[in-house]
Amino acid sequence: MVIAARAVLALSLALCAGGGQTLEAQATNQVGLPVGTVPDAVTLEDLDGNAVDVSSYIGERPVLIEFWATWCPVCAKLAPELDRAYERFQDRVAFVVIAVGINQSPRSVRRHLEEHPMPYPVLWDGRGRAVRAYMAPTTSYVAILDADGRVAYTGVGEAQKLEAALEAILESGS
Repeated sequence: MVIAARAVLALSLALCAGGGQTLEAQATNQVGLPVGTVPDAVTLEDLDGNAVDVSSYIGERPVLIEFWATWCPVCAKLAPELDRAYERFQDRVAFVVIAVGINQSPRSVRRHLEEHPMPYPVLWDGRGRAVRAYMAPTTSYVAILDADGRVAYTGVGEAQKLEAALEAILESGS
């Protein structure tokens, strides 16, 4: 199963060239989990190997989750948009990065973060649990859950408009 998830993720990486989806476009052009669904609960690890229940970030406020890798050039290009969104919404939105377990290790992720720190938690998905639960088609996949834990936005690629998506979700009162 892990091999299949890795194969799907690797193939999808080759196909990933598009931008983020607007909230309106998702109704007809869905990426990953359908809007309105609640992802399955998953337990991952922090980079020190401690168990972390992803649902601990969900339920009080919206949460933005990015599926990421140190080697992903699209993730690097998306980083400034993610940073801007974090600066603007960090007091109203939880941010979590999930490091996929393909061609990297917790050690290589820690080394990368020493040179390129992130202000939000980075969790390790070495077994592909979150990849499957969130139907992550590639790295640079972002899922934003509303305060009730339902998917409100999904997108892939470097051209996602995360600030606009978060603003719309917060204005909707979710």
